[in-house]
Amino acid sequence: MDHLKDMGLFVEVARAKSFRQAAETLDMPSSTLSRRISALEQSIGLRLLHRTTRYVDLTEAGQVYFERSARIVDEARLAHEQLADLISKPNGTLRVSLPVDFAITFLAPHMPAFCERYPGISFELDLSPRRVDLVVEPFDLAIRMGELPDSGLIARKLAEVPRYLYASRRYLNERGEPKKPSDLERHDCLLFPKEGKWTLKRGELAREVHVKGKFRLNNVGMMHRLALEGLGVAMLAQESVLHDLDERRLCRVLPDWQAMPIAVHAISETRLLPAKALRFIEYLAECLEQSRRDL
Repeated sequence: MDHLKDMGLFVEVARAKSFRQAAETLDMPSSTLSRRISALEQSIGLRLLHRTTRYVDLTEAGQVYFERSARIVDEARLAHEQLADLISKPNGTLRVSLPVDFAITFLAPHMPAFCERYPGISFELDLSPRRVDLVVEPFDLAIRMGELPDSGLIARKLAEVPRYLYASRRYLNERGEPKKPSDLERHDCLLFPKEGKWTLKRGELAREVHVKGKFRLNNVGMMHRLALEGLGVAMLAQESVLHDLDERRLCRVLPDWQAMPIAVHAISETRLLPAKALRFIEYLAECLEQSRRDL
């Protein structure tokens, strides 16, 4: 690697035909530059430059080395410039796996502004419920909600989405409205598989409630729909029910209490992500934070 760095220094000296001018361009002491070039010559075993007090010129070996080195150095500089352009103007296809309910509620409303900001990025979105294998499948990212299994993958926490309890007015009229968390034990709750308790908070006070219900499922959108149909109490993000609250199709249950927020993570196989993925992660975190503040 040092040889590559010294090659770049040599090319600068050969073009300037002066150690002093090259040192000024490189912003380094002339003595250091001269010492590095001497070390390069010693490692190669050939003299590359004729040095006098008045000028610097290439030897025959130096001319051959310069012609090859200059192309390498220029290609490397061009590569860095192109990468810098990718960072400032990311482009290409971004492949993301994410839950369908999250995509509809939290992602879709913000995509027009993202596409306007980064017109060079296109998308392939996998909204299936399966957990894709980021190591062997061609995905840049996966967006996951809730607790993460132990793995060797890289997780970036984007936000915590607050959740509350909701039910239809018809359900509450038929079954009565819970007045305290323990009342939920006598209600039908819409649950995830293997879910048997909810933790509710009011300020610093927390209550753990054992819950049951007729429906266990792994799709939040379906929970939402079943709640609308009067089939139970659902734990949902407020963003997903705003229209239903406005139209009075759903009511907040235990309005003084809040369910535990659910974490949102961006998962990747490596920390070295392309600019298109980094900009997407930053933008999504920004939108989630703004949504939280607006509630």
